[in-house]
Amino acid sequence: MSKIRKTKTELKKQKNDLARFERFLPTLELKKTQLLAVINDLEKQIGKIRQEIDAHTEQVKNWIDLFAEEIDLNQFISFKEVKTTPDNIAGVETESFQEVIFDETDYDLYTTPLWIDEGITAIKKQLQLKGKIIVLKRQIEALQKELRITVQRINLFEKIKIPEARENIRTIQIYLDDLQTSEVVRGKIAKDKIKAKKEAAQR
Repeated sequence: MSKIRKTKTELKKQKNDLARFERFLPTLELKKTQLLAVINDLEKQIGKIRQEIDAHTEQVKNWIDLFAEEIDLNQFISFKEVKTTPDNIAGVETESFQEVIFDETDYDLYTTPLWIDEGITAIKKQLQLKGKIIVLKRQIEALQKELRITVQRINLFEKIKIPEARENIRTIQIYLDDLQTSEVVRGKIAKDKIKAKKEAAQR
């Protein structure tokens, strides 16, 4: 603990600091609760999207298995990037999913099987869903970083700043009370001496 001045001015400062810390702490606790709730919600969203991917995979795998040996669909379409827009979630700067951009290769509609169109559409849907998961994970990462900072601040206030301010207030108050008591005692002694001198002079 750093050395503090034992003055009325410092006492007032320490009391103001304590009031500020105790006022900020509930705000930080609320922020922590909100961040945890949002992270939990995003994780649930990821779970639902994964279920959607699994359901879609089951839906198309029968005919994909039937035709996939003939033609590799990856030669016609591949993932390029996830396009996002800036967003703010629970006070945290992050990004929201917009769309997945694909690299697509033109193919001859007359020489390729009809199912190729459906196959490419199926791949696009899968990649769009996976793109959403990528962005949701980025959001969770940003929120978890903010959560770590918030928890650190809560610990700083709870374990260091508030106890330190309270101890400083206690120490200064004791010192000032002792000082006041000493002044009263010195004043009484001085008064008694003056009274004694007067009585001696009157004799």
